[in-house]
Amino acid sequence: MIPSDDPRVLVDASQRDDAAVYRLADGRALVVTLDFFTPIVDDAYDFGRIAAANALSDVYAMGGRPLFALNLLSFPRDLLAEGLAEEIVRGGAEKAREAGIPVLGGHSIDDAEPKYGMVAVGEVDPDAMLTNDGARPGDDLVLTKPLGSGIVATAIKAGACPAGVLRAAVEMMAHLNRAASEAALAAGARAATDVTGYGLIGHLGNMLRASGVAARIDAAAVPVLDGVGALVEAGYVPGGTRRNQRDAADSVSHADGVDEVTRTLLADAQTSGGLVIASPPGRTAALLAELEAMGERGALFGSVTEGPAGRIDVA
Repeated sequence: MIPSDDPRVLVDASQRDDAAVYRLADGRALVVTLDFFTPIVDDAYDFGRIAAANALSDVYAMGGRPLFALNLLSFPRDLLAEGLAEEIVRGGAEKAREAGIPVLGGHSIDDAEPKYGMVAVGEVDPDAMLTNDGARPGDDLVLTKPLGSGIVATAIKAGACPAGVLRAAVEMMAHLNRAASEAALAAGARAATDVTGYGLIGHLGNMLRASGVAARIDAAAVPVLDGVGALVEAGYVPGGTRRNQRDAADSVSHADGVDEVTRTLLADAQTSGGLVIASPPGRTAALLAELEAMGERGALFGSVTEGPAGRIDVA
């Protein structure tokens, strides 16, 4: 990707950040993203909720405020009478309503394999953005959602996911990252990213490379959905998670005490995961308190260090 030479472009795809940012005027910029994917759960309504939360997450990851969304829907024409497409779109609309924004339209096509997502358009203050190049040595690393949704999705396809694990994963994925973004901004954070398809180590690695720093993480402090460890042991690991492990092999080192299940979960390809926030020194207690006051989860799981850009040491 060739970087844009337009001075109004503040963030583009060459920076591997969560969304594009385009300056409108002093103190105002558009933050724009899109995301869509095939169903990862069987319930059409839940699929719509998760896909919408996932698309909106990229706006929140930049410290932005969503303004409106557009639907993206692929669906087989011969199944339209079943009412499933309506349920998908209803789930997305209700999640957008929760975010306080309208869905103003969109586009649909006839496709043998259903897919759904959104274009999300928001606004951000260019001087208060959360980007992936703002992490500094000494920053604490905080994660706001547990890992394991990729494992759960794979177990669902095999009919092997326990009902309680499924419900917890669905509610986690459908949860908006709005409050987490607001808490990060209030704590003075300048670097964040959301955890999706590249897994925790992949997205953290992108942040570290963009910032020119390394990190040390405590694997035992990383939150994980209850029950997913047993699913990993049973072999329900998606191909994307295995690819993430291979891709990170040269940049991630694990202490001898980090078991294979934990190593897998750190690379698990997530859908609508939480935010990784690089919290400035001395601000982390306030960030965690703010998250708790908002009813959010926040786990301090590591720190940013000096070292080769992108290097992650897992203890």
